[in-house]
Amino acid sequence: MSIVKDMSLAPSGHQKIQWVRDFMPALSGIEERFRREKPFQGLTIAVSVHLEAKTANLGLVLREGGAQVYLTGCNPLSTQDDVAAAMADLGVETFGVHGVDMQGYEDLLVETLKCRPHLIVDDGGDLISLMGGKCAQYGDRLLGGCEETTTGIHRLYARERAGILPCPMMAVNDAKAKHYYDNKYGTGQSSWDAIMHTTNLMVAGKTVVVAGYGWCGKGIAMRAKGMGADVIVTEVDPFKALEATMENFRVMPMDEAAKYGDIFVTATGCKDVIVERHFQVMKDNAILCNSGHFDCEVDVKRLGELAAERFSRRENIEGFRLPDGRTLNVLAEGRLVNLAAGNGHPAEIMDMSFAVQALSLEWMAKHAGQLEKKVYNVPEEIDDQIGRVKLAAMGLSIDTLTQEQKDYLAGWEA
Repeated sequence: MSIVKDMSLAPSGHQKIQWVRDFMPALSGIEERFRREKPFQGLTIAVSVHLEAKTANLGLVLREGGAQVYLTGCNPLSTQDDVAAAMADLGVETFGVHGVDMQGYEDLLVETLKCRPHLIVDDGGDLISLMGGKCAQYGDRLLGGCEETTTGIHRLYARERAGILPCPMMAVNDAKAKHYYDNKYGTGQSSWDAIMHTTNLMVAGKTVVVAGYGWCGKGIAMRAKGMGADVIVTEVDPFKALEATMENFRVMPMDEAAKYGDIFVTATGCKDVIVERHFQVMKDNAILCNSGHFDCEVDVKRLGELAAERFSRRENIEGFRLPDGRTLNVLAEGRLVNLAAGNGHPAEIMDMSFAVQALSLEWMAKHAGQLEKKVYNVPEEIDDQIGRVKLAAMGLSIDTLTQEQKDYLAGWEA
């Protein structure tokens, strides 16, 4: 039995889902084949990804493939109640309510896992964590699953090293069709879309501090630069720092950058990136937000302890007035700003990411029982297939190597 906020919101959710379906051609092509071949017939799939329209489309595609789909979110602030209601209305078991506390969020995950899934789709590792712990009793049919994001994959490898990974898992985030486009172009656009909509402020002329120059950080920095910001990058990796320098960004430690920033965006996947000593030197009315998966990159808890007053400034903006009179502004409680205060990545980007998910799940189902409890890379043929389908959908074509060229590249003679 689905758990959603209000079924009367379903019409709005249906409208959102239909809109994105019209802009996700790669997933539509997969859906067409799944409808004929039913690769998931008899299987139950639990999906824990940001519960909004693009994720809903993935759930519908998996259902067309014969799966019994159970859908939940991966962040209490990114769930869209109208989309959750629409999925429940379409007969997909859906467990998602926007804005629940962390206990309520975990309760929804547990309700989802009671389906005893054969396959899972995870985003950040919450399902796999529960399946390896308090929900282990629901894992008796578990064949494998896929992980959507960088942070979740780090946790999968940690579990593999410790020998406690409960099932084989596919590192979807590491596919070229995912991280090259989703992390860079998706995060770059959706983060700034959310920041600008939430603040209604200019980006041009401001100093933007981007913490982390991985794929997400590159996209955020690139978009900020394109809109006229002076961009500072902070890093711990010397080569990423060099790359940022070569691309004409200023590079310095956060201890120094904290003095200059008007807008701070974290994208590291690590904790304690912006902490008390940084708050102490920031400009009045600096804006802090996070595009990493968890809400630990900006130490909002400590900021609250330091503040003489905290107050709502606009929807999704909380002000923290410090004893010296300065105010620091935190967007979306320090959670994923592009989803907690926005609509997430564009449909065309998630078309590729969720195409990887769908085909990786199909591969997992086909190889069930043959795999060890470890992390697998997405097969190259899946990556290549999605790239070619996406090019065709965009009306683009590329060259093809001749056999002679292939032999030349594979040989040792000039």
